[in-house]
Amino acid sequence: MSGTENPPGLDLDRLRRYLDVQRPGLLRGALDGELIEGGRSNLTYAVSDGTARWVVRRPPLGHVLATAHDMGREHRVISALRDTPVPVPGAVLLCEDPEVLGAPFYVMDFVDGTPFRTEKQLTELGPERTRAIVLGLVDTLVALHAVDPAEAGLADFGRPDGFLERQLRRWGKQLAASRSRDLPGIDELAAALGRRLPASGPPAVVHGDYRLDNVLVGSDDTIRAILDWEMSTLGDPLTDLGLLLMYGELRPTPGTPVSVTGGAPGHPSAAELVERYAAGSGRDVSSVAWYTAFAYFKLAVILEGIHYRFTLGQTVGAGFDRIGAIVPAFIGNGLRTLQEG
Repeated sequence: MSGTENPPGLDLDRLRRYLDVQRPGLLRGALDGELIEGGRSNLTYAVSDGTARWVVRRPPLGHVLATAHDMGREHRVISALRDTPVPVPGAVLLCEDPEVLGAPFYVMDFVDGTPFRTEKQLTELGPERTRAIVLGLVDTLVALHAVDPAEAGLADFGRPDGFLERQLRRWGKQLAASRSRDLPGIDELAAALGRRLPASGPPAVVHGDYRLDNVLVGSDDTIRAILDWEMSTLGDPLTDLGLLLMYGELRPTPGTPVSVTGGAPGHPSAAELVERYAAGSGRDVSSVAWYTAFAYFKLAVILEGIHYRFTLGQTVGAGFDRIGAIVPAFIGNGLRTLQEG
């Protein structure tokens, strides 16, 4: 029997039996497990057999949007990046049989590190360490975008041609799938993004949700692992940069469920981040305002999807009741960024 009560969505006894068959000798004792708080999409658990630790990832309970929460995709990309300069956890196992835990899942190595989520956390480090960590975040993104997809075995991981057009269509469909109320301005934002599509540069492996609390920072302030690859693909790498800049612009508000760290002393400005990325990657960043506005649109859609699951009673954890109230702010910021860019 497991050594603890089952966390929501994770049957420890069934997981133990499955791992004993698929990875004989991996486990030495009964499994304990707990839900790792902080995520609002896929569910993430830390599990231990008393001597070693792993992480289990599975889709959310209940309402799941088509093409989202792809466990096979996450497992494939971290496996492919294992021998590159990009820091990722070691991949242990992928299970695509929903009969085991009620949904596909994968297991990866546990990596020690801190996912910095708040300005308070960074403020406690001091401005010099904060600056070094955030610049390291940019440098790690440059390293990711420098990976040759073919050499990493990811040549067929996405379709770079027409990537931005498909992204707009995809997130429009995701919005429609979760739309249960009026959202003033979101259709205007989507239309404006469509009219001003930039020309994409050379494609790269795109993370899709690159931000400070989706990486683990070691005690030496280096990036130890990039996490949460559910939106990864091949495409326009500036979508990652735009997302990173958007997160840097956010300031704490009640209910904000994502990393809000940009106001911490020592945090580099958006201009510094863009300059650092451009210098490291050699890419044209002149249309970065479009990518930042697109990031606001994408996050508005994601948050609306989470709000919809909350209204159906299909969320796990605290804070979901406030997410719906902040979606209009993301829409407004997207419109403002596009108008000012």
